[in-house]
Amino acid sequence: MFKGSIYRRCYCKGPTTNEDGSLVLDDQGRPKMTELGAACPDLGKRDHGSWYYYLELPPGPKGKRRRPRKGGFLTKKKAEEKAQEIWDQAQSGVDVLSDETFEQFLLRWFSKRVDLKRSTWKTYDDHIHRVFIPNLGHIKMRDLRTRHLQEMFEQIWRDNEQHAANQDAAELAKGECEAARHAWKQASRPRPPELRRRWNAAKEKLREARRKPRYITGPGVQLKMKNELSAALDYAKSTEKLISDNWAQYLVLPKYTPPKPLVWTDERVARWQETGEKPGPVMVWTAEQTGAFLDGVAEHRLYPMFHLMVFRGTRRGESCGLPWRETDMTVGTVHISEQLVAASYDVWEDTPKSDSGARTVRLDGQTHQLLLFWRRRQQVERAEWEEKHRKEPKKYGPYVDSGRVFTWEDGRPYHPEYLSQVFSRLIQNKDLGLPPIRLHDLRHCAATLSLAAGVHMKTIQVMLGHSSYRLTADTYTSVLPQLELEAADAPVALVPRKAAQQGEQAAGEQPQGPRAVPAEDAEGAA
Repeated sequence: MFKGSIYRRCYCKGPTTNEDGSLVLDDQGRPKMTELGAACPDLGKRDHGSWYYYLELPPGPKGKRRRPRKGGFLTKKKAEEKAQEIWDQAQSGVDVLSDETFEQFLLRWFSKRVDLKRSTWKTYDDHIHRVFIPNLGHIKMRDLRTRHLQEMFEQIWRDNEQHAANQDAAELAKGECEAARHAWKQASRPRPPELRRRWNAAKEKLREARRKPRYITGPGVQLKMKNELSAALDYAKSTEKLISDNWAQYLVLPKYTPPKPLVWTDERVARWQETGEKPGPVMVWTAEQTGAFLDGVAEHRLYPMFHLMVFRGTRRGESCGLPWRETDMTVGTVHISEQLVAASYDVWEDTPKSDSGARTVRLDGQTHQLLLFWRRRQQVERAEWEEKHRKEPKKYGPYVDSGRVFTWEDGRPYHPEYLSQVFSRLIQNKDLGLPPIRLHDLRHCAATLSLAAGVHMKTIQVMLGHSSYRLTADTYTSVLPQLELEAADAPVALVPRKAAQQGEQAAGEQPQGPRAVPAEDAEGAA
């Protein structure tokens, strides 16, 4: 049990007296007042004052006394329970007297996370300063509990509802602005001034709608926040003994299921053309749609890069950051050892996403030939650019020898976000007639095409640089219709049927199964 005491006191005041019982007066001749404390005659009343606990902990550094004390409890039992809790925490090594706030601890802990990749560090930094500190920073570490964390996420859910409403309002304002613009453009000259005023008012309404926050913190981001909080609080519990438990592990959040790729079947394409809605966030082209895309962009400068991404599954940052020194054009391999990572306009070089992301990829014959062609083209472009620089140095800067495989004419590597923008514009070409996917979804195309071609799942895992076989299998096992058909037909083929034993069915004969009831029999049965 704890070493200390439980007592009751109040803040009532009474006159101060000397030893002889006379009043002590102030400079103005009025009696000085002092707290009565335990001497208050009303402490015997049930609802008067409150209960306190007082603990005597082992001395701190240099023999400094450590005596936690707290009051405000309505009953003696509650004070005893809290005293016992504080005593137990102190005995387990928790610093129960620390006044460090969650903000102070979080910033101190974050400054030690030198192990984080730069992109991950930016995500942590955003969540800490935009979400965690404004909601939880004022709470002392010793007082932090799961309910505080849960309340923060409940506020996020309420914000999401408002942000969704802001999104709807912005879309409505955009439609009104487009309608006003169309009315202005279609009006005969001289255009009525009220149409211009209507367009200007619609544009201002759209700007105002877009100023309001519209970002939705989805279940995936919420799970990341929970994991970040859990990592910080686990350090506080296990390493620094600031808290007795990792309060983040008890959070209840919406279930998050990573989206699986869906194939653009004919039915889904027809529905998309009718409504403009995608069936899911991650979509994959069929082999025919992929071929239509490659045929449509065959003359584009970035065609070799798109071909590499479609068939070998490289990420956009890996494609942009691929150096010639990590390629072997003799045998036809590329080694993924670095990537370019983008956050807004900032771009930096980093290692692959995970340890398994560092891999050697064998090129298919067509991609191998395309890269050989691209290398010759790049050499010609370099010579031409250096000649332009010699003739017009003010107009053409010096050639940038970045050593990257895919570059601009002056040798500068591509910005990863630029690739996404170019890809988005290409697939919006109505002549191609392709349903939308993201640039990253070309990676899923590479996996599904390899799977449909009979490539083993383990080989696909290595090609993509996935950290586990299970991740690859769970993502792509049932993504293509033809594979689902084969899986559905396989059990049927195992069951021997009489018709099969007697020989092949006659041409046009229907397979065995329930027979239709003749009309006259049906009437008799009725």
